[in-house]
Amino acid sequence: MDSFPTQPEAVEARRRAFLMGFPAIALAIFLAAVDQTVTSTALPAIAAEFSAVERVSWVVVAYLVAGTCAAPVFGQLGDAYGRRNILYLALGMNLAGCLANAVAPTFPVLIAGRVVQGIGGGGLLTLAMAIIGECLPPRERGRFQGHIASIFASAAAFGPVGGGYLTEHFGWRSIFLVAPPLAVLAGVLALRLARVPPTREHPLRFDWLGLGLFILAVASALIALDQARRMDAALAPLAVGLGVVAVTALVALIAWEKRAPDPLLPISLLAEPSIWRSNLMGACVYGALVGSIAFLPIFLQAVRGLSPGQAGLVLLPLSVGGALGAVIAGRLMLKTGRGMLWPRIGLLVAAAMLVLIGTVAEVAPIWLIPVLLGLTSMGFGTSFPVGQTTVQVAAGSARLGAAAASVQFSRNLGAATGTAILGAVLFGGLALAGGEVAAMFARVIAAPGLVASLPGAEALALREALVGAFRAMFYTAAAFSVVGAVLAARVPLQRI
Repeated sequence: MDSFPTQPEAVEARRRAFLMGFPAIALAIFLAAVDQTVTSTALPAIAAEFSAVERVSWVVVAYLVAGTCAAPVFGQLGDAYGRRNILYLALGMNLAGCLANAVAPTFPVLIAGRVVQGIGGGGLLTLAMAIIGECLPPRERGRFQGHIASIFASAAAFGPVGGGYLTEHFGWRSIFLVAPPLAVLAGVLALRLARVPPTREHPLRFDWLGLGLFILAVASALIALDQARRMDAALAPLAVGLGVVAVTALVALIAWEKRAPDPLLPISLLAEPSIWRSNLMGACVYGALVGSIAFLPIFLQAVRGLSPGQAGLVLLPLSVGGALGAVIAGRLMLKTGRGMLWPRIGLLVAAAMLVLIGTVAEVAPIWLIPVLLGLTSMGFGTSFPVGQTTVQVAAGSARLGAAAASVQFSRNLGAATGTAILGAVLFGGLALAGGEVAAMFARVIAAPGLVASLPGAEALALREALVGAFRAMFYTAAAFSVVGAVLAARVPLQRI
């Protein structure tokens, strides 16, 4: 359990130092969040310049794989050498990756730059959450992690908008020139963070074999899910083969980590009920949230006939609602000491809203959809600060880095898995409709306005098939949310 210092003078000193350095933490989170989404609207321009239409998804996948693999590494390094020191390493890698991307002469160089950028981004997220844990008493962490969640959501929403504007007016390379000055500023502000000495009693013996197995497992799994999400029969053997590699590497990783001197993934930590249930709850939430966001623009444009700009406005409450839910849950946790009560309620509300969206979204007034999406996201947001704080308290101060890393990679894996499952449900529903519907939907993904240009009978048949398939997808996302609520109720550490 958490062994945060209880002496009033020590607590107050850490709190003051943290408040002075909090802008650096907020800026680091902003950088990592923008990195994840800023490329989404620039992908067509990148694909056109490098003639890489079939490979352009690697711009996103490379960052995701690198960030997931980096999380436990930076968590362990922060525990061993001090988190403020390692924060500079993460900022440096993020800056270097951005500069490499901005001048990349070829597509492989761009992907290499995204890997470096992703390593830095994964480190920033992990270290920022761990620094909150080492500087603030347990109850206060929820409030600040609620603020962090609102910053993350705002930055994630800003990414596509800012990326689109910069790409249109200054070219896609300009999207990678925003982060470097912010990274430098974050480094200057981080000088005000308190130097909290490492809690390790012996020098770190870095777990290189564990890292290799972890990278192999995560990379294989995420690439397999990316291939499976496309529902292309020609890619099925590759997806299955990568899945087998991922499972084999995972089994070997678990066996090794049980006897490694300084395990990258401490199995005893991850096996604690409060930790694995909180992390699995987070995976369910991110699977439902990110998976839904991936396909909602297609639904709004193809089924409801909105323009891309209108669809973007309808989706805006997803970021606002998530931030609001996180702030509310953080403040309630500070006031009452109760943690998992709030996601238990919030995730059930989110599930109900998703069922309602799936039932009425094709006929509801357009103004109602953003309201329902905002309530859904608010319910999801209640889990963000609670899950992170619960894992940190259960892990204790000596393992804050590993705890923060476990939250980060479980959310990433949950997002990738959830997107693949919801995509499979969506494409499966269209396949059951028969005819050329599934093949036509592949064209709709590239051009959602295609539905309106089809002859009357074909447009009606496709629209009906889309409504049924999307309804099944929304119901599946609701099921994820219900599972998350059940897990929240079964976390032993209910009070912080």
